[in-house]
Amino acid sequence: MTTPVTRPTLLSRVRDTADHDAWNEFDARYRDLILRYARRRGLQASDAEDVRQMVMLNLARQLRTFQYSRERGQFRHYLGRTIKNAIARYYRSPRPRGRGLDSSVASDLVEDPSDERDREWEIEWMHHHYRLAMHTVRKTADEKSVRIFEHLLDGLTPDEVAARLSMTRDAVHKVKQRMRDRLKLLVAAQIADEEEAGGAH
Repeated sequence: MTTPVTRPTLLSRVRDTADHDAWNEFDARYRDLILRYARRRGLQASDAEDVRQMVMLNLARQLRTFQYSRERGQFRHYLGRTIKNAIARYYRSPRPRGRGLDSSVASDLVEDPSDERDREWEIEWMHHHYRLAMHTVRKTADEKSVRIFEHLLDGLTPDEVAARLSMTRDAVHKVKQRMRDRLKLLVAAQIADEEEAGGAH
């Protein structure tokens, strides 16, 4: 398994709205995160998709002049605020009958910027990065190691995995540690890519 090569950060590339490959990659990377967080905030699937499109349009405008500043917060905070604002605007806009949106959620989003909601965003954001990293691992690791790790993620004990795959318990533990280390490296690289994005002009 190899470490991803150094490349221009994705967020520096999407500043150019004509770079369609960058925007397609950006949408592929963040689509699931936006949709999952919108659903967590009470939106139905179709409403969450509307919010995702609103977020992408807003980002297309905002990222052209986005300036990274550690003092102002990292990109995930910027993205989180953009999504929360889009959800709040969506709740405030006139809705067709039958949407069944919960107005109490809208009130919470607008009037109570609580730490609890920020924790929800942080959890969703971290899960997002682990999903991205696991996707990379599945494509780059050997098939047996991935199968072992997925058995463990499914709740099997190391002894059960060892018996199922005719391995020693020690060998299963080594694979588990190697895969966990790989995931940590990938997540760290993904986060660094986000945090360094504003440095490129």
